[in-house]
Formats: sequence, structure tokens, C-alpha cells
Amino acid sequence: MKSRRHAKILEIITKYNIETQEELSDCLEREGFHVTQATVSRDIRQLKLTKVAGASGRQKYVALGDNQPDMSEKYIRIFQNGFASMDMAQNILVIKTAAGMAMAVAAALDAMDCDEIVGSIAGDDTIMCAVRTVEDTERLMERLRRIVSGGPV
Repeated sequence: MKSRRHAKILEIITKYNIETQEELSDCLEREGFHVTQATVSRDIRQLKLTKVAGASGRQKYVALGDNQPDMSEKYIRIFQNGFASMDMAQNILVIKTAAGMAMAVAAALDAMDCDEIVGSIAGDDTIMCAVRTVEDTERLMERLRRIVSGGPV
């Protein structure tokens, strides 16, 4: 049932400019899916939906995996603007950010498909990333250094 609902959500946000969870819930109800607000919220998180400005300037949900124009550039800019430093301890990568930027930088990392990262935790100005191996941590740090310096990713 969940996979059918997820497929329907992706279809709905592709067809319509959905601005709120309530609008999404209403569309799902019309399609025969009886959902709570908590279910819709969880689905949005699991599908990695985010809001972007549409052509009219109003916000709408899109899937992060969609090739939205300039989306990867936006995440790279967020990473570059928020990044302060990084260090590693074995397979743990610690990234320091500007105050209040850790969550945004962590979301940018998630969107940049850093497959080496198993999971991350963000505070106010610090992100802790669990990375698969020490070697992956070193490769990831080199990639992030290139992003910060504006070089080729």
C-alpha cells in the first residue's frame, strides 16, 4: 500500500503544483488513499520531497531526485556558503559550518548524493557524518574540498 501511495504522490506532484501537505492529502483522498497528516508528512520525508519556487513564484513540492534546473547548483552554493571546516576521526567526518547553517548544509549533502555517507546528524554549527570506511572518508573529504574551492566535482 505504501509503495502505491508513494507512486501516486510522485504522480500528483508532477501533474499539479502542490503547495501544502493539506493539498497533497486532499488529492490522495480523491484518489482513494485515506491518510492522516502524520502519514503525509512521513511520506514527504521518505520520498525526499522539497519545495521550490515555481514559475509563478509560488512554492511547490518536487522530488529531490528530479532533475530540476539549477537544483544541484543551489545545493552546492548552500554547501559552499555554510561550510567552515572539516576533520575526520576514522570513518566519522565532522563538518563545521557557519552558525545556524548545519541543517541546511546537511540537507545539501543529502541532495548531492554522497553515497559514502551512511547517515548524518546536524546541530547548530556542526554535522557528524558516519561514513562507510576510512578510505571513503578520505575520498569524500577530497570531493568536498573541490566543491568548496569551486573546482570540478
